[in-house]
Amino acid sequence: MPLSLYLLAMAVFAMGTSEFMLAGLVPDIATSFDVPVALAGLLTSAFAVGMVVGAPSMAVVARRWPARSSLLGILAVFVVAHVVGAVTTTFWVLFATRVVAALASAGFLAVALTTATTLVPANQKGRALAVLLSGTTLATVAGVPGGAVLGALLDWRATFWAVALLCLPAAIGVVRSIPARPPGHHDRPDGPALRGEVAELTKPRLVVVMVLAALVNAATFATFTFLAPLVTQVAGLGELWVPLVLVLFGAGSFVGVTVAGRLSDQRPGTVIVVGGPLLLLGWVGLAVLAVQPVALLALVLAQGALSFAVGSTLVTRVLYEAPGAPTMAGSYATAALNLGAAGGPALAAAALGAGSGYLGPVWVSSVLVTLFLLVMLPLLRLIAPRVDQEVVPWAT
Repeated sequence: MPLSLYLLAMAVFAMGTSEFMLAGLVPDIATSFDVPVALAGLLTSAFAVGMVVGAPSMAVVARRWPARSSLLGILAVFVVAHVVGAVTTTFWVLFATRVVAALASAGFLAVALTTATTLVPANQKGRALAVLLSGTTLATVAGVPGGAVLGALLDWRATFWAVALLCLPAAIGVVRSIPARPPGHHDRPDGPALRGEVAELTKPRLVVVMVLAALVNAATFATFTFLAPLVTQVAGLGELWVPLVLVLFGAGSFVGVTVAGRLSDQRPGTVIVVGGPLLLLGWVGLAVLAVQPVALLALVLAQGALSFAVGSTLVTRVLYEAPGAPTMAGSYATAALNLGAAGGPALAAAALGAGSGYLGPVWVSSVLVTLFLLVMLPLLRLIAPRVDQEVVPWAT
């Protein structure tokens, strides 16, 4: 894998830290602004909604710009959003900055995914995606727990400043290592070419894979967003255990995305058919056993691995299923990923608001994975690539 791919992953690390860090900060933010925990949890949904909207819209705008200019401009917007978020005293201003930061993050990831596919051979999209998503998973291992510790020692605002500073070396890396126009870059004017790329969304197999990816990711973030109260209120552990639990989830996710990166190009069916049922068993087990600290720690590690293994494999399939969208496929993958990241926390917050208790989000995750299995199993033949397509088959 080229060095430039790892430097893109560094920026994704900063953005992943921003997206996920609220999992350890929700209670403090709620106290700071005097709002309910469920409302503060919707900041994660605000970020994800911005990602969903921003992925295709930013990709359309940036498709005519040099990759380096696009990535640098997006990073600048991202930094400004975090600076404003760090100094605001109004909850809804913070909410707005999360949407703006998400728009920037979505645009960056969409451009980065497209750029990454031009830096590797055509049959290594899964491995390239794994490198980029390793930035996200390392954010859950180091960035998010670090933010939780920083928030506990100082306050939640310090984590926003830290994320802004993380973007500076990433920007230098983009300037030094990303060519202005990477090999295979498509300089196409808006018009028929763009309409043709958007027309890819009418393909049933692409739509199904995007829906499946959204369901798995919704299940992941429904529980992940509310891990802090699960640890302290259900398992009865102290606040300093929250960063450790986040590290365990992140470590599992890093293992999951790394293993899936080696399998998703050639044996994606194995990952999904085996990992899907195990994922469901894990969420049900967590809902039942979360009161036991040892079981909680073990299951958080396992669910991190399974969630990102299955989820990243499905996102890889989105790239494979949109060969006619060379500049927009990354935005479709990003949108699928974040439809789930928006919907999952919103459903979990609704469950909390309905009085289901802090285990409500885990049961929401269980239901969402059940829906994933119900959709996936009967349609497996439909979403499996045809033999005549130049993509790697699902069948093992």
